Amino acid sequence: MEAFEYKEFWGGNLPHRHPPGATLFVTFRLDGSVPKHILRLWLAEKQWLKEETARLGELLLADDTPELKQHEERLLAFQRKWFRKFEDVLHAAQTGPRWLAEEKIAALVANSLHWRDGKVYRLDAYCIMSNHVHVVFAPFLTETSLHALAAPDEDVLYESTEPPLDVIMHSLKSYTSNQANALLQRAGTFWARESYDHVIRDAGEYDRVVNYVLNNPVKAGLVTTWHDWPWNWKRETVQQAASLLGDVEADA
Repeated sequence: MEAFEYKEFWGGNLPHRHPPGATLFVTFRLDGSVPKHILRLWLAEKQWLKEETARLGELLLADDTPELKQHEERLLAFQRKWFRKFEDVLHAAQTGPRWLAEEKIAALVANSLHWRDGKVYRLDAYCIMSNHVHVVFAPFLTETSLHALAAPDEDVLYESTEPPLDVIMHSLKSYTSNQANALLQRAGTFWARESYDHVIRDAGEYDRVVNYVLNNPVKAGLVTTWHDWPWNWKRETVQQAASLLGDVEADA
């Protein structure tokens, strides 16, 4: 049985990597599922993208000009192209393990995703492929779950019992890796350390992302419709996160 208890403090600023109340698209994969030479290039591009996104965010806060908006769109286009290139390698599944193709391992991951639904996030959709997992969820870390505390040096401390993305993913991957290794009677690293994550900006992007997630096995030629894939799941109706996606209940 999994257990969960969490409390974290932030000094100075609110947690900013993923805004409170955000809905996230996350991809995580098996260790060794990408050739090392491709992985080195991917990690270098990921680091550049992370730094450039942070720099752009600071510029937009200071001066929200049309030129900066155009740069933001170009950066998002690069991010989508970069992600598709990486996905093509995973879909080919020509390198590394394919443990998630085993029913007992896929079921373990699915059950663990559902176990966290209602505890640390609202689970909206997922797809489990042979060597990677796509998931869409909204962590319960929101503006209302954060509490400002007084600090001796007059800096601001924020307390929350709701975990951010990195804590959620560490818990999920740690538990499933230990259980999967036991089922496979093996030892060693199960999941790759890095994950891909993206903040969904609006209802239109939300629909596109969920459709992308569910149609992974169709694109891979494994089934003709996403309903036929046993490791696809979506919430029948989803209340969108008010701050980003609008107060609309939509079919996911």
